[in-house]
Amino acid sequence: MVALDIDGTLLSWVEGSGQTHGEVTEPVRAAVRRALDAGCHVVLASGRSPHGMLPVADMLGLGADEPVWIVASNGAVVFRYPPLEVVHEHTFEAADAVAAVLREHPRALVAVEERGDGYRVSAPFPDGELSGTQHITPVADLVAEPVSRVIIRDPEATAQDFVDLGQRLGLHGTDYVVGWTAWLDLAPVGVSKASGLDEVARDLGVDPSDALAIGDGRNDLEMLAWAGRGVAMGQAVPEVLAAADAVTHPVTQDGAATEIGRFF
Repeated sequence: MVALDIDGTLLSWVEGSGQTHGEVTEPVRAAVRRALDAGCHVVLASGRSPHGMLPVADMLGLGADEPVWIVASNGAVVFRYPPLEVVHEHTFEAADAVAAVLREHPRALVAVEERGDGYRVSAPFPDGELSGTQHITPVADLVAEPVSRVIIRDPEATAQDFVDLGQRLGLHGTDYVVGWTAWLDLAPVGVSKASGLDEVARDLGVDPSDALAIGDGRNDLEMLAWAGRGVAMGQAVPEVLAAADAVTHPVTQDGAATEIGRFF
C-alpha cells in the first residue's frame, strides 16, 4: 500500500497562503500510475473532507478500474470511490472543546462538514480554504450533535499560537492537530490518518509493514509511524522531519514522485 497526503505532498503550496495549487504534476501522476499498474493499493489520506478529495482522486486516475479506498477528515471518515460510499465514520461530542478554544480565541471561525455540499460555518472562511458551499450557522447549532471533525481557524493568530493553546488546554475528550497556519482540527480520541489507514489495511489484507506513507504536516505524524516506511516531504515541519524514516525532495520538486519511484 502507498498512503499519500494531499496538500503539501501531492499539491504544492501557494507561497504566502494556506492554500495549495489545484493540479497534480505529471511526474507525480505518472509515479502513482506505475504503482497502480504494479498492483499496489494507492490510498489518499487527508484532513480534507470526502468531497474535497474527489478531484484529486480523479486527477490521479484512482478508481478508473475499480473503487478505491480513501481516508478523509484525518481518519474520521473512510470511504470507497467511485461512487462515494462511506464505510467507516467516527463522531464525537465537540461542544466543550470548541467552547474552550473560543474562550481564548473569541473571533475564531468554526466549521463542520456538510457532506456532499460543503461546510456549515460560524462565519465565512478565507477564500480557497474550504471546498464547496459555506452555510452560515450559529456555533451552538454546529456542535449540537456529534460530528466527525471540527475546524477552528483564526486568521489573526499563528500556528504556534494554536500549538501552545492545545498544550495549555489539553482539550479533554478530543484529539487535535494544528495545521500550517492557525488552523486547528478537532477529532474523536484515538482517530487519526493512521487509524483510518489501519481500517483500510485490514479490509485489504495488507500488513502495515508493507505500507509506504508520505506526508508533510503534523496530522501525518501517526501515519508515518504506522507505516513500514514513513517519508517526510522536504519542506515538512520540523516535528515531521524528525519523526520520519526518510526525507524526500520538497513538493515543489515532486518529492512524492521521487520516493514512489524508488519502488516503482
